[in-house]
Amino acid sequence: MQIDFARLRKNRWLRLAIVFAVIVALSLALMYLFNWLLAPVKDDLKQYELLAYLVVFGVALAANMTIIAPVYVFTPIMVAAADIYNPALIALAAALGGSVGEMSGYFAGAVGKKIVFNEYPEAYERVTLWVDKYGLLAIAVLAFQPVFPFDVAGIVAGATKMPPHRFFAACFLGKFPKYLITCYMFDALKQYLPFM
Repeated sequence: MQIDFARLRKNRWLRLAIVFAVIVALSLALMYLFNWLLAPVKDDLKQYELLAYLVVFGVALAANMTIIAPVYVFTPIMVAAADIYNPALIALAAALGGSVGEMSGYFAGAVGKKIVFNEYPEAYERVTLWVDKYGLLAIAVLAFQPVFPFDVAGIVAGATKMPPHRFFAACFLGKFPKYLITCYMFDALKQYLPFM
């Protein structure tokens, strides 16, 4: 019995595309829901600007502290806050919270990479090659992209003994532009989708 690796790989990409489409649709639905719920009180919420930045920081921190779990849950909260407050500062708060949260993956890798990657050795090896070859740039690019679970990069960085401050900086440099683009993209999207 021969295993058709090309077909398995093709099916994996199809499943990944379907999961990504579902996550995007769910995020858009939650963004619409949050904006609809906040529309009547937007003017009243302006006085709680500092609290909003702290909430976005905390939600991003909590969402990114999970190991191998989607962080797209906080994106609608971030975007709803960016619709009311300064989008650049909201993205900054989210990037700082997300980068601090990603340190959990880093420390998990430093403590016990073998425990985490027994089931996914291929992903671990691929990311290890990227981090070994490109270092901080690999971490920043992986933090910027929205598809691949970034926790793998954090675990690899911890396992390869990358200095924690360098990991944090690279993580922030990838997350901040991603969140900034997300905040402003939703604002532009609202012009074309009047129901938002």
